[in-house]
Amino acid sequence: MQIWEAIVLGVVEGVTEFLPVSSTGHLTITEKLMGIPIDDKGVTAFTAVIQVGAILAAVIYFRKDIIRFVTGLFRGLFNAEARRHEDWRMAINVIVGSIPIVVVGLLFKDYIEGVLRSMWFVAAGLVVWSIVMTLGDHLGRQKRAEGDVTWKDSLIIGLAQCIAVVPGVSRSGATISASLFRGLDRVTATRLSFFLGIPALAGGGLLEAVTRADEIAATVGWAQTGVGTVISFIVAYVSIAWLLKYVAGHTFAAFVYYRVAVGGILVALLATGAITAT
Repeated sequence: MQIWEAIVLGVVEGVTEFLPVSSTGHLTITEKLMGIPIDDKGVTAFTAVIQVGAILAAVIYFRKDIIRFVTGLFRGLFNAEARRHEDWRMAINVIVGSIPIVVVGLLFKDYIEGVLRSMWFVAAGLVVWSIVMTLGDHLGRQKRAEGDVTWKDSLIIGLAQCIAVVPGVSRSGATISASLFRGLDRVTATRLSFFLGIPALAGGGLLEAVTRADEIAATVGWAQTGVGTVISFIVAYVSIAWLLKYVAGHTFAAFVYYRVAVGGILVALLATGAITAT
């Protein structure tokens, strides 16, 4: 992989990681258009590792919240009174909501990195999940805020996050949609999506860095991976700030239109043979 290619992929990752448009889907499309083999183990690992840059951006952006949650968790472990505090509840919510994706990711790791790395899955995920996002946006009551989130909400949202192993669905799109169906408002749904994404994506990226180190070195290069990660961090930080401001006053309709358009174009390219599925 050339350095310029790593920069482009880092930008794509940073822009799309937290937007409900599927970062994995966009990275797969971009890699395909640049002639990079999307089913190569090293490339798959590169895609996961550069997500760590975006996650680090989220950690820094939400550092005050994260410190509160961690502090509340440790206080609650030793003090019954502290377990009635919102910080304890949110820490438990994030832990509970992260369990499903850890289990699914470890059990189906090879399947996720193999069969699902197809452009048809990307196209289907983009279009089909857009329907779910539209329903969530219109049917969700949006009357519940962050302080109303329960462990049951987090578990259901965490289960929805597992659907995002299909490229094109979007991890944030899945978690935000599930949050809206649970009656949470858009800002709370988006913030919770960020919080649940931190352990899931950081764990996945670090696991790939350790287990696929040789493949990354042989097919992509660690220098390129480092560049992609740094670029994704910078771009993702700006993307996070923009998204939180946007959802405070807008629906997710613009993202749905975009997803359907990209998915439709992808189907046309695949159907005409302009590009191959793998």
